Amino acid sequence: MKILGISGGSKNGNNDAMCKEALMGAKEAGAEVEFINLNELHIEHCTGCTACVMSLMSGKGGACPVKDDFEWLRDKMMDADGIVWAIPIFEKGASGLFRTITDRMGPRNDKAMIIVGSKIAEESGGTMPDQRMLKEKVVSYIGIGGSDWSTRIQCDFFNQALTPAWTVVDTEVFPWSKCIVMEDEKVKRSHQIGADLANAAKDIENAKWIGDPGICPHCHCRNFYLNDDATKAVCCACGLEGEIKVTDGKVSFHFDPETEHHAHDLLSGKFIHVDDIKENEGKLMEWKKTDEFKQKKQAYIDFISSSKPAK
Repeated sequence: MKILGISGGSKNGNNDAMCKEALMGAKEAGAEVEFINLNELHIEHCTGCTACVMSLMSGKGGACPVKDDFEWLRDKMMDADGIVWAIPIFEKGASGLFRTITDRMGPRNDKAMIIVGSKIAEESGGTMPDQRMLKEKVVSYIGIGGSDWSTRIQCDFFNQALTPAWTVVDTEVFPWSKCIVMEDEKVKRSHQIGADLANAAKDIENAKWIGDPGICPHCHCRNFYLNDDATKAVCCACGLEGEIKVTDGKVSFHFDPETEHHAHDLLSGKFIHVDDIKENEGKLMEWKKTDEFKQKKQAYIDFISSSKPAK
């Protein structure tokens, strides 16, 4: 059983420290541990080229054409039974590097897409996508900030786990934590997060959320998008639509149980998403064949070119 710790902070900084503290807890619980600092890697942005999708959906494996350290990092993540992340909070949310990794995780690392791509490859005699993506995995997150501007990061964490459909065991956000290594309760909490993650990895099939109950009864997120009708809301993590209620001063979120299969973190919801993508990609492919589409695209190309720095 292996637990991988990934820090997104400065070398030997607070994120490294709390990530290693969690790994200490995991090791005490019987896990083999490994540590990575993201800032020591070269990770490029996702360009949105869709090459991975086209490859996956044509039975060619779904490889990414970008050549950097992401594949090495992905291999480390795929081979671990559990991952604990320690990420700095930049302007309420996760760092740009963490968001870049979230972008690079999908869609070729989406569990539903892997299942569909595997079927296509099997039927066509093509290249099977990486089957390690179908392995169950547990994950926990720690966010560390220097003030109370920390209200967005939990949603960033849930979104990162959403694509590969990892089971989130816990998320913890530490605001006002520039001196966290001197705050015993926060250090103890980080240690426990690692131990809990390792224990969850021992029985992944029965792993479940043990963190803050949150507001959404499905995914435990506290971030919501409110519609014009102030009581109508969409959970920013799992995407379930429902109603916000306040009873005796306590806020709660309610959705129709019959719609729960639409949740973005469930395989059922992912397959719905795959069908939606297929439908929209089909429409785009048909439009691309028309002169009207080509003329509209060319008009934008001809209008102005991108400015670039002089070399």
